[in-house]
Amino acid sequence: MNRLSTIVALLAFGASASAQAPPRPSPDALARLIQARYDRIRDFSADFVHTYVGGVLRKRLVERGTLQVKRPGRMRWTYTSPEEKLFVSDGSQIYSYIPADRQVIVSPMPAGDQATTAALFLTGKGHLDRDFQVTYADAALTPPGTYALRLDPKQARRDYDWLVLVVDRDSFRFRSLVAADQQGGTSTFEFSGVKENTGLADNSFVFRIPRGVDVIRTGGPSR
Repeated sequence: MNRLSTIVALLAFGASASAQAPPRPSPDALARLIQARYDRIRDFSADFVHTYVGGVLRKRLVERGTLQVKRPGRMRWTYTSPEEKLFVSDGSQIYSYIPADRQVIVSPMPAGDQATTAALFLTGKGHLDRDFQVTYADAALTPPGTYALRLDPKQARRDYDWLVLVVDRDSFRFRSLVAADQQGGTSTFEFSGVKENTGLADNSFVFRIPRGVDVIRTGGPSR
């Protein structure tokens, strides 16, 4: 095959491959597909890496731990490094506990389906195409093999300005969640080892206040 024939063959192959690639759905259509899949998930667990970048000096903090979620409204974030922390929601109260501080902050869950924090979004608080303006996120927030949707709340939220939800392109399984705060910082939660519908026990989301700690009760969510 001469050089011209080779070039023509490569161009033809590229055109064929492009023709076979499925078109990207509209952001609203993708949001409905993801929501429909997530509505079928009763519970899930995963390992996570939480990276926060923010502040005037753009400080970077990386934390790791495990996550358990059971709908409706129950979650357990167990941070294991670099500092032990625990955030538990039993569906009516949110408990924030840092053992080193000897302090527990107790906050009520928001009423209805309001996702007032990024973490609560994962528990079924909030609905993609009802509560958010949905667009595709920047390419920088879209790893290969994924779709990334930017979610701008239709009503202002106290604890975040916008979210980016990253899902696997084939299965729509959650890969990561990015939240931007009002101070210009971003929290990125990357999930791995995700297990769905395993029948997590209700007592996994019970928090017992340790003896001797200070208890602070607030009027709003702490995360």
